[in-house]
Amino acid sequence: MSKRNSQTAKTAARERLREERERQAKRDKAKRQIIVAGSVVAVLAAAGGIGYAVVQAGKPGYWDGLKDASKVVTPANTTGTKGTTVVIGKDTAKKTLKVYEDPRCPVCAQFEQTVGATVKKDIDGGKYKVQFVGATFLDGHDNGVGSKNALSALGAALNVSPEAFLEYKGALYSAKFHPDEQTDKFKSDAYLIKVADTVPALKNNAKFQNAVKKGTYDAWAMAMSKTFDTNKDGVTGTPSFVMDGKKLTADSQGTPPMTVADYNRVLDAALKG
Repeated sequence: MSKRNSQTAKTAARERLREERERQAKRDKAKRQIIVAGSVVAVLAAAGGIGYAVVQAGKPGYWDGLKDASKVVTPANTTGTKGTTVVIGKDTAKKTLKVYEDPRCPVCAQFEQTVGATVKKDIDGGKYKVQFVGATFLDGHDNGVGSKNALSALGAALNVSPEAFLEYKGALYSAKFHPDEQTDKFKSDAYLIKVADTVPALKNNAKFQNAVKKGTYDAWAMAMSKTFDTNKDGVTGTPSFVMDGKKLTADSQGTPPMTVADYNRVLDAALKG
């Protein structure tokens, strides 16, 4: 090989090497740009996620957002504004007893377990009608939602029938199913449906179960709760009983009648008054 050819070959080799290095440099630059761009997107996404979370946190809670809902699906067997008047009993009954209750209220559960059967017998016998007013103030003690969720489920039961409502309310307050006041067990739709399965009219009732799961009567529950909050009977706690605008108590301390004997005594006096 001549010296000229040898020099030419070396020059060509150096040129190829230079071109390869330039191509590699371009590939490395492109790779760095992709990595940087990806990092920027990740940071923006994270910032966006945080921003979205902040915005969401700034919105009222789900239940709070229903407090003044203009559109309310009302259960069957109700009357009045937004279906918040729930009266059960025979039309021939001359007087109506207002019963104020909160689903999570342990004293309400105690009353139901002790006097509930007597109330049911009186309603069936036409002794008086009962107007139920549901409260949810106990949820505020621990930022819970069980009272509201259970009240919504009671609306779904009422939509089936007044009898299903009464039986379901009794089951929710029963010693077997009523949770400790500090345990927000009623927040679970599955648990509410489990309790409902002990009521013949609600057992495996797809329409009832769908209403519970979808929250069909959630806005109604909040409207009912507002009825309690703005009541004109001076009621601030549960259980409370009012007839003819007068609160019925077992003693001068304002204790609600918690035994069958006390309940019959104050009710008979109110019915005669």
